[in-house]
Amino acid sequence: MTKRRRSQGEGSAFKRSDGRWQGAIDLGWLNGKRNRKTVYGKTEREVLDKLAALKEAQRKGQNLAARPRSFAEWLDEWIEMKIRQGTRPLTLRGYRRLISDRIKPALGTKKLDKLTPTDVRRLVETKADSGLKAATVKQIHGLIRNALADAEREELVYRNVAKLVKPPSVRREEARVLTMEEAKKLLDAIKGDRLEAFWICALTLGLRRGELLGLRWDDIDFGNGQLTVRQTLQRADGSLQLVDPKTDRSRRTVPVPEPTLAALRRHRRTQAAEQLASGERWKDQGLVFASTIGTPIEPGNLSARWRKARTEAGLDWLRLHDLRHACTSYLLACGASPRTVMKTLGHSQIALTMNTYAHVLPDIERAAVDAVAKKLFG
Repeated sequence: MTKRRRSQGEGSAFKRSDGRWQGAIDLGWLNGKRNRKTVYGKTEREVLDKLAALKEAQRKGQNLAARPRSFAEWLDEWIEMKIRQGTRPLTLRGYRRLISDRIKPALGTKKLDKLTPTDVRRLVETKADSGLKAATVKQIHGLIRNALADAEREELVYRNVAKLVKPPSVRREEARVLTMEEAKKLLDAIKGDRLEAFWICALTLGLRRGELLGLRWDDIDFGNGQLTVRQTLQRADGSLQLVDPKTDRSRRTVPVPEPTLAALRRHRRTQAAEQLASGERWKDQGLVFASTIGTPIEPGNLSARWRKARTEAGLDWLRLHDLRHACTSYLLACGASPRTVMKTLGHSQIALTMNTYAHVLPDIERAAVDAVAKKLFG
């Protein structure tokens, strides 16, 4: 057989007895043995090109001695890594669903280090063409990008090919905002409801559903008129669990207006009566919003009560999360700075606040310039 010698580190190529060409690149010593990466091809040129690509990957930092693995295998490793890093159960559940339903069937068998921008682009385009929501397609792309970013840090790939693929743009649909008149109508409709204080807190404080369901009486400072978000209620592994807030920004103290404090005081009296009536069945967990025996409220049961409350107010379109949006819009309209609103909502970045509530800002800007003009010329 014909053999061609090359300088050390350049790799070598030779023709095998079966007619194929074989090449190898020296990876140095590993566990007391000389380690080499071998490639095959139909021609010498093909093998030399493969060796050149390996050398370039090695130069850019990829660990060529790492165990070969498929993209599916890496995604499984990545999920385990995320568990060790403390990723929240609800987030992990979303990751697993996207991986098993959307990503593995299309890209799972691909070798991790052989994944190309074209592979990712075709997946994104296929999912978009299938009628999947643009936001979901963007989540798929984002998950792949994040998983490959960790693979790059682990030196399993020399570049993150998902960064080279443009994610789909998500057109932000302008949400219908609850007007002040509608909000007053809602407040009238929920008077006397067992969870009246819950709806009022959602409207006046902008807290998320899980944050309110995880609120404890110890988190409320009635004397200073404020409460602190310290945990949130989530379903994980089939059961409801109190977990830490997702980010440091989500762990926050917010001021509570007097009407909301009054509603919470009424709610505490109602809960005390329920505890007395329950007797030994009461399971005290210190929760502000609990079932009639003190246990966490099932989110499904809460949703059913909300549908009833909004129907009585004639606001069938209103989602519970819309109360958070309404609170934010009112704060901005009443002159609160975007940074103050960001802190109240627990947003991680001010850009998120500004982008989400951009529809409110023109009116605020108009009021501001009108006020300046009035002072100058009024």
